[in-house]
Amino acid sequence: MMRRLPLLTVLLATAMPASAAAPRASGTPHAVTFDRHSVMIDGRPTVLWGGEFHPFRLPSPDLWRDILQKMKASGYNTVAIYFDWGYHSPKRGVYDFTGVRDMDRVLRMAAEEGLYVITRAGPYVNAELTRGGFPGWLVNQSAKARTDDPEYLAAADEWLTRINAIIARHQLTDGRGTVILHQIENELAVVQPTQARYMQHLYDKARADGITVPIFHNDQGRNGYWVPKGANVPKTVEGPVDLYAFDGYPGATCDVHNRPTNGPPAPDWGLYGTGGARGGASASPNTPGFAAEFGGGWFDYWGSNGGYDCNAVQRGKRYQRVFYGTNIANGITVQSFYMTYGGTSWGWLPAPVVYTSYDYGAAIDEARGLRPKALELKQLGQFLAAAPDIARMDRAPPATASDPDIQVYHNVNAATGARLLFVTHKPSNGRSDDRFTITAALKDGPTTFPAGAPMRLNGFDGKLLLADFRLERQELVYSTSELQTHLPLGDTDLALFYGRAGEPGETVLRYATQPTVTGPVEQVYDAAKGRLRLNYTHAGIARVQITGGGRPPLTLLLADEDSAARFFRTESAAGPVLSHGPDLVRSATATGGTLALTGDVAVAAPLEIWGPPAVRTLRWNGRALPVTRGPGDSLVTAALPGPAVIALPPLTDWRQAPESPEAQLGFDDSRWADAKGARQTATIRPPVGQPNLGMDAYGFHEGDVWYRGRFAGGTDARKLTLHYGAGGAGMLQVWLDGTFVGQHELAGGLPRPITTGVADFVLPVRAQAAGEHLLSVMVRNNSHNWDLDTDDFHKETRGLISASLAAPTSHSFAVPIAWKIQGTQGGEDIVDPVRGVANNGGLFGEREGWHLPGFADGGWAKTPAPAGTPSTAATPGTTWYRTAFDLGIPTDQDATIGIAIGNTAKPRSDGTYRVLIFVNGWNMGQFVANVGPQRIFPVPAGILNHRGRNTLALAVTGDGKAGSALEPVKLVTIRNVRGGIPVAAVPFPSWRARAR
Repeated sequence: MMRRLPLLTVLLATAMPASAAAPRASGTPHAVTFDRHSVMIDGRPTVLWGGEFHPFRLPSPDLWRDILQKMKASGYNTVAIYFDWGYHSPKRGVYDFTGVRDMDRVLRMAAEEGLYVITRAGPYVNAELTRGGFPGWLVNQSAKARTDDPEYLAAADEWLTRINAIIARHQLTDGRGTVILHQIENELAVVQPTQARYMQHLYDKARADGITVPIFHNDQGRNGYWVPKGANVPKTVEGPVDLYAFDGYPGATCDVHNRPTNGPPAPDWGLYGTGGARGGASASPNTPGFAAEFGGGWFDYWGSNGGYDCNAVQRGKRYQRVFYGTNIANGITVQSFYMTYGGTSWGWLPAPVVYTSYDYGAAIDEARGLRPKALELKQLGQFLAAAPDIARMDRAPPATASDPDIQVYHNVNAATGARLLFVTHKPSNGRSDDRFTITAALKDGPTTFPAGAPMRLNGFDGKLLLADFRLERQELVYSTSELQTHLPLGDTDLALFYGRAGEPGETVLRYATQPTVTGPVEQVYDAAKGRLRLNYTHAGIARVQITGGGRPPLTLLLADEDSAARFFRTESAAGPVLSHGPDLVRSATATGGTLALTGDVAVAAPLEIWGPPAVRTLRWNGRALPVTRGPGDSLVTAALPGPAVIALPPLTDWRQAPESPEAQLGFDDSRWADAKGARQTATIRPPVGQPNLGMDAYGFHEGDVWYRGRFAGGTDARKLTLHYGAGGAGMLQVWLDGTFVGQHELAGGLPRPITTGVADFVLPVRAQAAGEHLLSVMVRNNSHNWDLDTDDFHKETRGLISASLAAPTSHSFAVPIAWKIQGTQGGEDIVDPVRGVANNGGLFGEREGWHLPGFADGGWAKTPAPAGTPSTAATPGTTWYRTAFDLGIPTDQDATIGIAIGNTAKPRSDGTYRVLIFVNGWNMGQFVANVGPQRIFPVPAGILNHRGRNTLALAVTGDGKAGSALEPVKLVTIRNVRGGIPVAAVPFPSWRARAR
């Protein structure tokens, strides 16, 4: 790979226009190179503006396209994708890349939607996934993970051979896809020789498997770990990578009451930084600034008060301008925001720290709706696409502000002369209201601007301003408004600028002679300097026409920020299209004089477009629209209709059946495995002499696991002590001879949850009676730990670690217990490979298929709709509820429907019970009443049948105390728009199919 281009080639490349969109997969290879400024595509410097999306957190493949289209419409040109090894491999040597695990499909979609792809293949990814993405079977390795131990490398190679082959089929470098960069490890902060050899192995493996794009590792913070060889920067660790990348989650968080806090200023990680690798200056001066993960939100944890909406605000509008803008000013030309769509950690995907929702406060929420922050991201992304000069900038002579509370970053592109002036408070987390002018050395010499009313920076904010910039066939001297986009419309140029509502704006353009200006602006022409100055106030959308002056006509759209945020730019074969009005514009197709647009409408709004001059008629989502000619040669339609209200059915006709037969004396456990003699690889081990009881050792890695232990009664059989591992908010239940003894739960209210615990139970007197007795123990495993610190933390035992039955003050040996174990049906040979590892748990009802459509529940007892109250008790153990319902959502609407439990205004209740939620057989999440905070569980279309029959099954597990009965359950509409894309039902087996 070429790291640097000859100087002449570079200078020519900087003058070339850059496209925000990735080239379509056409079979034509493209060169992907880089220098210290940016990644280059066929020699063209390119800013990569990306966001993270995990297909495994959206188990409806048609909806992957929906997310990708929304990212593209929101200004992104790049998507970063993690691949979860454990999601594809239930057993050593067994891999599945079909259905909801079809990674070829998502990479094809990204190319079809014109997005570059950054692939992140692991082997370890973290991503708040159980085991950090490692498969369950890897827990049973004695080898230390993320090292060069041959046993681990053989397992990793097994995965990499398969995933690398898929990625290699979709690379930009061979023209078959748009994969542009590839990550070989994630946040490997241990830098000992064994890790160095491991990293070299991963690099060599990727190249041997046909990966030809540049390779990187994502540093866990800006530590300078694994920088390209030859960087020669103090305090860094060199390694086998082509690019240095890091992750950063600066900024504030939310307090326990879900109120945003005022955090630190944005860091200078690049051109304006000092202090070496751990400070701000580049750790890799010969490669572009690369933030592989930059905080686009934050995860939420068991026991919180539900912080995703607060996170969306805290890392939302203004944070994005200040922090992402600071990165831009610092020359970070590759940014990927984690997350852009978080989605759902359905089934047993989540790590112990997080609950089902992985909304993350991201720009696209869990229900696939665009948050307000997505509109601001769109403005920033469109700005970068419209200003390709930013891909190759260095620090310019300092610019100063007239107010000491304001700072100005001043960069210049040496080849084009274009300048970026980024304005924030000093420090950037300031909240004051300031008015000021800027003095900077521009092309015409030292310039103080604006000449009219001073600029204003009111509160936490930042502004990206351009000067000496080519604007299509125009020349911008400077503007105190921010550029969103510009495009050619035949003989006319169009540019969209915006500012905060009510604030003054000033734009200066260069003309040889005085042009004619029409529109609501004040104009001053300076003949000596050939400058046209326009002054105005940002309010609504002002349309300004400029003709003559020695240049082609120019239409200026001068808007306030909120009005500008509703502009979408799309590309058609006939040229770019600028649309205003709908909530989302997905695509534009020009055929002859007809322009066909697709998109979504949440609230009725008119559509106005500026597009190719040949366009005379419009179609919206396949429907012809009457149009009129608007000002500035736009086309205007009447209001596009919003969606119809969706009438959701009440959930009635419930049937109920008790579960937990494993607790009963007569239950047949003859086919269960004897819990003894299994190899011990866990990081927490039982006392010497006790057997390995950990569930993983017996091939059970996800969900619940049951133990049945037999012992001889006697005077010492009085106190049962169980040491167990169960992940975040995990729990266990105990029965003696079929009678419930008690329940123990792990604390869930911590960002770093308690994942193991010791439970003590005083057994009933009958345990001391002579004869054989039975202990039945169920452990709810809420997932395995990460391996973030390369310490095999993912191998912490799940299930029972040890068991002791003895008299409380006895000095004799504990009473021996002979244990048997049963978890997921089939163990690693999962019985439902279509839904996959994440969907297979170890409850009796799951093993018998009670959660599946088609299960014959006619013999179950009818019951009213669940309606537990604070005083209502339930039977200890697990009880199943099943019902069915029909939906009739209009075909031209896209809705997200959710399952709601109890009072959705409260993050938790007093009831000590929990619910596994199965929709058409898919485990869509877990509700824990006394831990919280999640009460509404979105179900994606494709899993939920929007126009037909659906089955809902709930596995309710509790201790039987007051308040532990299931609270009311209902359907809710979380999001509803007119539009969307076609979504087919996700194929899956019914109970009858599995029963055969």
